[in-house]
Amino acid sequence: QTQGSHHHQPSTKGEEREVAVSRKRRTQQDFLAQKKKKIGEDQRLHSTSRVVAPYQPQSNPQTRLLQFTMRVRVLSVFLSLAALARQSSAFAPQHHQVHLQAHHRQRVVRSAEAEPAQAVEAEAPNNNNAPTKTLGLITFDLDDTLYPLKPVIDEANAAFARAMEQYGFPDIAPEDIDETGRKIREEVSAALGKEEAAVLTHTEIRTLAIRRTMEEIILERKLKATADDWATPVSDLTNIVVGHARKWAKTAVSESIVQAVLNAWEMERHHAAERHCYPELIEIFNKIKAEHPNVIFGAVTDGRANPLLMTFTLAPYFDFCMSWEDDQGGRRKFFQELSSVEGNADLKWIYQATLDKYQELAAAQAALGSSDAPQIPIWIHVGDDLAYDVGGASQCGAKTILVELADRYGQTARHRFDDDVNQPSWSTTSRAELEKRRLLNAAAQEKVNKKLAFLSQIPEAITDILAEEE
Repeated sequence: QTQGSHHHQPSTKGEEREVAVSRKRRTQQDFLAQKKKKIGEDQRLHSTSRVVAPYQPQSNPQTRLLQFTMRVRVLSVFLSLAALARQSSAFAPQHHQVHLQAHHRQRVVRSAEAEPAQAVEAEAPNNNNAPTKTLGLITFDLDDTLYPLKPVIDEANAAFARAMEQYGFPDIAPEDIDETGRKIREEVSAALGKEEAAVLTHTEIRTLAIRRTMEEIILERKLKATADDWATPVSDLTNIVVGHARKWAKTAVSESIVQAVLNAWEMERHHAAERHCYPELIEIFNKIKAEHPNVIFGAVTDGRANPLLMTFTLAPYFDFCMSWEDDQGGRRKFFQELSSVEGNADLKWIYQATLDKYQELAAAQAALGSSDAPQIPIWIHVGDDLAYDVGGASQCGAKTILVELADRYGQTARHRFDDDVNQPSWSTTSRAELEKRRLLNAAAQEKVNKKLAFLSQIPEAITDILAEEE
């Protein structure tokens, strides 16, 4: 049994070494066989799936800079060649240009022989860019130019009387405001001089007249109440008592009530002006707008009338209004000159302000327009007063249309200078001022461009003035 159980065991150390060497050799052979097998499989897989990529040289910053520099140089050479080609074609040889010019003249001659009318038209100078005279600005006086002044003032005075009664001052006659206004101007003239009296505006005179009327009524009431308290007639009150009563009356007048009555007068003045606008006026304005679509409408007045407040008639047509009362400095200077210089009083201040306003509006209108045709704007002023309308506007370069209308229009303002005895009821102008105005009127006669008796002639007069300016 012992020999059978150890049959496969090596019996000697030499045999054990041989067995170990044999095992190591087999292990190495197995490892080499497996590695060879794996290499073969990898080679087969690589041979079936490999794709050949294009050649890509390795890139570095120096290589990229060199490539960019070469491209720029090539592009520069190309652009230089192109510019040289254009230059050579633009500057052809002299004989070639002469040949082209001769050929062109031959074509023109042949065309002229075949079609003379076309040749004349081709040789005619192009005047499309020549500036044209257009109506840029037209301005109007208001009172007795667009409506008769007397009925307007009469209805405004009636509104004054109604407002006075509404605020506790009854039994006032409508004409009282005009009578009181004349007295105030005469008092100022006697106390401070004619110049100061003339400088007072219509609105200032009217405001003082309203206040004076209220003071007189309050004084009368206060004196009567005092006399009743003392059981004595008013005529027996001493001057001291009357003086205190006057001071009371001046203090008791409310400035807000004075302003409310003045507002009622001015509001009715505008409403009455709308009611009494000359009937053909709207048709005339529409025609002017149609014939001169870019014209700017303005009003120039020495009072407080404003066409922009006449919403049912004049407001849609007018772009601005300039009033003498807006510039007290210019007004004072004018009346100072009027009282000291015969016929040379300067009215440019109000009309220069009008021209400045037009230039602002015209600049804004030009920025919005699409026409590039050069134009020379003409300014035309329309009014009924020789001195103020014609003389003043012409000093600033305006062409003038004097409207001395037929009797049916009911003008009253211009007749003031015909007879200083029978002045209109609304007039507060002094005789000395009327005499100075006659001198200004005479000086302005030669400045009249057109003189009309009917308003319907205004569009035709505008056309004639523009034609004379060409």
